[in-house]
Amino acid sequence: MPLEHIRLTQTARDQLITLKRRTGIAHWNVLCRWALCRSLAEPAVPPAVRLALDSNVEMTWRVFAGNHGDELWALLRYRCHQDGLSLDDETLAQQFRLHLHRGVGYLVGDPRVTDIAGLASLALAKPPAA
Repeated sequence: MPLEHIRLTQTARDQLITLKRRTGIAHWNVLCRWALCRSLAEPAVPPAVRLALDSNVEMTWRVFAGNHGDELWALLRYRCHQDGLSLDDETLAQQFRLHLHRGVGYLVGDPRVTDIAGLASLALAKPPAA
């Protein structure tokens, strides 16, 4: 994987703390996987913003992905292909960061995510319209 270490912005860290409190999910990596998947489900391309990876939250790809590394990476590659983006390592790494951070923002801002049942309900909801 071109991403060995994943670091978050201070804003994402603060949002994850809120999500941990709401859902009772104690591990950053689990919430980050939810966030990545939430963003990948959104039809719009994430905005190309410069991320200041300035928090003390850092994890390896292996910790982030757990046993789902190949599947998550394949989903990201497929999404980049669908969006007409290059599949080089730099583009994939940048898109991963953008999707991860956008997904954290979506989760913390979603009024349904007030507890773990609300988070789980996202998996059962209809996907956003294209």
